[in-house]
Amino acid sequence: MPILAQEPELYPDNLFDAIEFDTARDRQWFAVHTRPRSEKLLARRLVHDEIWFHLPVQQHQYRTPKGRKCTSYLPLFPGYLFIYGDDTDRFRAMLTNRVLRVLDVPDGEQLNFDLQQVQRALESGATIRPQSKLLPGAQVRVTSGPFENFEGRVVKRQTGDVLLIAVHYLQQGITLSLEDCQVEAI
Repeated sequence: MPILAQEPELYPDNLFDAIEFDTARDRQWFAVHTRPRSEKLLARRLVHDEIWFHLPVQQHQYRTPKGRKCTSYLPLFPGYLFIYGDDTDRFRAMLTNRVLRVLDVPDGEQLNFDLQQVQRALESGATIRPQSKLLPGAQVRVTSGPFENFEGRVVKRQTGDVLLIAVHYLQQGITLSLEDCQVEAI
């Protein structure tokens, strides 16, 4: 049982659908580099200020030294949160004193695609592992299973093939275990 309720990781709850129907073309993606361990505090403030954002988090279960089970939700990309907004939203986020810097995203469509894939992988409940560096490999598309139409790179490991879903902007990603028959080369 978590000590605190899970913080929102998307605002609004249908963020990616809302982006598709967004008529205000002055909005764009910003990568926000936060102060250490401030991602969830910033997310809470952004919900209060009604600023659209995405903070991918992963459930982490552990035991205390006394043996009690605990659950926490840790940011998948520590130190980063993604805002979808205009320059006013960017400025208001900087006023929270939780932001070290706001980085411009040169290819917002690619980041949007990457974040959607990461969110779908998180929602699937699959076991994923954060990867801090992208490794070279064959670009593939998943042909069957719950991750059908995902795109990424296959990385050979001792435990078998895994699909690396990359957030290109951060040079980070997550990995999913797959069978060889589930992927095709692009």
